[in-house]
Amino acid sequence: MLSRDETLAVTLSIAVALLVAVFAIIAGAGLNSQAPAQGSTPGPSCAEWTDGCVVCRRIPEGLACSTPGIACIPSQSRCFKPAGIPI
Repeated sequence: MLSRDETLAVTLSIAVALLVAVFAIIAGAGLNSQAPAQGSTPGPSCAEWTDGCVVCRRIPEGLACSTPGIACIPSQSRCFKPAGIPI
Protein backbone atom coordinates (compact mmCIF):
# COMPACT_ATOMS: atom_id res chain seq x y z
CA MET A 1 0.00 0.00 0.00
CA LEU A 2 1.23 3.48 -0.90
CA SER A 3 1.91 6.05 1.77
CA ARG A 4 -0.03 9.28 1.87
CA ASP A 5 2.86 11.22 0.27
CA GLU A 6 3.25 8.66 -2.53
CA THR A 7 -0.49 8.74 -3.24
CA LEU A 8 -0.40 12.54 -3.41
CA ALA A 9 2.60 12.45 -5.76
CA VAL A 10 0.88 9.99 -8.12
CA THR A 11 -2.34 12.02 -8.10
CA LEU A 12 -0.50 15.26 -8.85
CA SER A 13 1.49 13.61 -11.64
CA ILE A 14 -1.71 12.40 -13.30
CA ALA A 15 -3.33 15.83 -12.93
CA VAL A 16 -0.32 17.58 -14.50
CA ALA A 17 -0.25 15.10 -17.39
CA LEU A 18 -3.95 15.69 -18.06
CA LEU A 19 -3.49 19.48 -17.98
CA VAL A 20 -0.59 19.28 -20.43
CA ALA A 21 -2.70 17.14 -22.79
CA VAL A 22 -5.64 19.58 -22.59
CA PHE A 23 -3.41 22.60 -23.27
CA ALA A 24 -1.81 20.80 -26.24
CA ILE A 25 -5.25 20.08 -27.71
CA ILE A 26 -6.39 23.68 -27.21
CA ALA A 27 -3.20 25.08 -28.74
CA GLY A 28 -3.45 22.76 -31.75
CA ALA A 29 -7.12 23.52 -32.38
CA GLY A 30 -6.40 26.99 -33.74
CA LEU A 31 -3.66 25.95 -36.18
CA ASN A 32 -5.91 24.93 -39.06
CA SER A 33 -8.82 27.26 -38.53
CA GLN A 34 -8.71 28.83 -42.02
CA ALA A 35 -11.14 27.28 -44.47
CA PRO A 36 -9.24 25.86 -47.43
CA ALA A 37 -11.40 27.47 -50.12
CA GLN A 38 -11.29 30.97 -48.62
CA GLY A 39 -8.89 33.35 -50.29
CA SER A 40 -8.01 30.84 -53.00
CA THR A 41 -11.31 30.99 -54.90
CA PRO A 42 -10.71 31.64 -58.60
CA GLY A 43 -12.88 34.06 -60.55
CA PRO A 44 -16.37 33.30 -61.85
CA SER A 45 -14.91 31.91 -65.09
CA CYS A 46 -13.96 28.73 -63.21
CA ALA A 47 -16.65 26.21 -62.23
CA GLU A 48 -14.42 23.65 -60.49
CA TRP A 49 -10.91 23.92 -59.03
CA THR A 50 -8.46 22.37 -56.60
CA ASP A 51 -5.57 23.43 -54.41
CA GLY A 52 -4.25 19.88 -54.12
CA CYS A 53 -6.12 19.33 -50.85
CA VAL A 54 -9.75 20.08 -51.63
CA VAL A 55 -11.88 20.17 -54.75
CA CYS A 56 -14.45 22.97 -54.93
CA ARG A 57 -17.37 23.44 -57.30
CA ARG A 58 -19.76 26.31 -57.85
CA ILE A 59 -23.36 25.21 -57.33
CA PRO A 60 -26.56 27.29 -57.30
CA GLU A 61 -26.47 27.45 -53.48
CA GLY A 62 -22.86 28.71 -53.38
CA LEU A 63 -19.62 26.73 -53.07
CA ALA A 64 -19.35 23.02 -52.37
CA CYS A 65 -15.92 21.81 -51.27
CA SER A 66 -14.52 18.45 -50.24
CA THR A 67 -12.81 17.89 -46.89
CA PRO A 68 -9.00 18.16 -46.90
CA GLY A 69 -6.78 15.27 -45.90
CA ILE A 70 -5.25 15.28 -42.44
CA ALA A 71 -1.71 16.13 -43.57
CA CYS A 72 -2.43 18.08 -46.75
CA ILE A 73 -0.52 21.26 -47.54
CA PRO A 74 -2.47 23.47 -49.97
CA SER A 75 -0.76 24.77 -53.09
CA GLN A 76 -1.75 27.36 -55.68
CA SER A 77 -5.35 26.86 -56.84
CA ARG A 78 -5.83 25.67 -60.38
CA CYS A 79 -9.00 25.54 -62.45
CA PHE A 80 -9.82 22.25 -64.13
CA LYS A 81 -13.38 22.95 -65.32
CA PRO A 82 -14.11 26.38 -66.85
CA ALA A 83 -17.59 27.82 -66.32
CA GLY A 84 -20.08 27.09 -69.05
CA ILE A 85 -19.03 23.45 -69.53
CA PRO A 86 -21.81 21.03 -68.41
CA ILE A 87 -21.04 19.01 -65.28
